[in-house]
Amino acid sequence: MTLEALGMVETKGFVGAVEAADAMVKAANVTLVGKEYIGAGYVTIFVRGDVGAVKAATDAGAAAARRVGELISVHVIPRPHSEVEDVLPGKGIAQGKSIRGASGSLGSGDEKAGAGKPKAK
Repeated sequence: MTLEALGMVETKGFVGAVEAADAMVKAANVTLVGKEYIGAGYVTIFVRGDVGAVKAATDAGAAAARRVGELISVHVIPRPHSEVEDVLPGKGIAQGKSIRGASGSLGSGDEKAGAGKPKAK
């Protein structure tokens, strides 16, 4: 199985992460595959695609995040080993599925806190 390049942009704050995600998918032919809340306001956005597209996307995402918030880190892994997938959040990242189908879809973060779930009586 050939794995696509993996790009990551980490920001402090959700607004910067959303801005980075938007810029990445507009800048290059990449698939937005997930996000991870690290804690203390840190959010990492993941994209997949060919190496050149992922590099262009992460560059655009980093610039966008820097404009509206705090950019923490940017990294591209051109050909991640298959075992690296085991440490990544969300099954969608490993299969390169769209973020809409991934467990790490962009949301408010309330999902983890149980907000929106009906309370048991």
